[in-house]
Amino acid sequence: MSTHHGAVPTISPLRQRMLDDMRMRKLSPKTQSGYIRAVRNLAQFLRRSPDSATAEDLRRYQLHLVNLGTSAITINITITALKFFFAVTVRRVDVMDMMESVHVPHKLPVILSREEVARLIRCAGSLKYQTALSVAYGAGLRASEVVALKVGDVDSERMILRIDQGKGSKDRYAMLPPLLLDRLRAWWKESRAQGRMLDGGWLFPGQNPINQLSTRQLNRAIHAAATSAEIDRRVSMHTLRHSFATHLLEQKVDIRVIQVLLGHKKIETTTIYTQVATDLLREVVSPLEMLHRT
Repeated sequence: MSTHHGAVPTISPLRQRMLDDMRMRKLSPKTQSGYIRAVRNLAQFLRRSPDSATAEDLRRYQLHLVNLGTSAITINITITALKFFFAVTVRRVDVMDMMESVHVPHKLPVILSREEVARLIRCAGSLKYQTALSVAYGAGLRASEVVALKVGDVDSERMILRIDQGKGSKDRYAMLPPLLLDRLRAWWKESRAQGRMLDGGWLFPGQNPINQLSTRQLNRAIHAAATSAEIDRRVSMHTLRHSFATHLLEQKVDIRVIQVLLGHKKIETTTIYTQVATDLLREVVSPLEMLHRT
């Protein structure tokens, strides 16, 4: 997708057509840039225009990705992107015949105990990060949803957080437990006093209050907190969301309620937590035990 040296980069007609095809279908900006990147990587591998690829070229390309040690998830995303490009933009469906999606190993999420969560939040450097982690765990939010919260999204009358266009572009409500509201108020007071939070602005502003905190900064903060809390498992912001769901399940909250709280479209996504709720496993009486009682 060519550029003229020294001139303003021109978008090739092929790339423009793909962009239009994606816009027509209202694909999210993140999906669009991912798809463009996948096609660009293919073009670099081929050293020629990607629309001239043959089925054999694509087979070689997948082998090349595997040899590089590319993860199964990334390979599957690449295949989805190239499928779109060849089926929709180029209208050559058959070219994809030799590309095979890869089996993604099924890993259970890391779940922290309640005590570990408390330690992790305590060890987060500043009040800002302590509060952000409390929101992720207390309401079960994704990192992207935590940083997108605005002051006006906190509804203390109805005790809910409004999640604006979370994943899947659907607005939803999350729970706002009283303790979380207390923590948010303490954080609001401190940051207002320091002039770091704007009226109706971001709940977690970045260095410049006009910008929101980035998910990258949030992940960096949680990794540092995990280190100082001496938690030696792989912890990310999503770990807090996983732990929220699992702990609710252990408190006997109905799985469909948890599905709504997490904003999952399909119940299958939520049922993974039944595999990691260890308290529930401990409560089940094995049939072996019953043998001695008869």
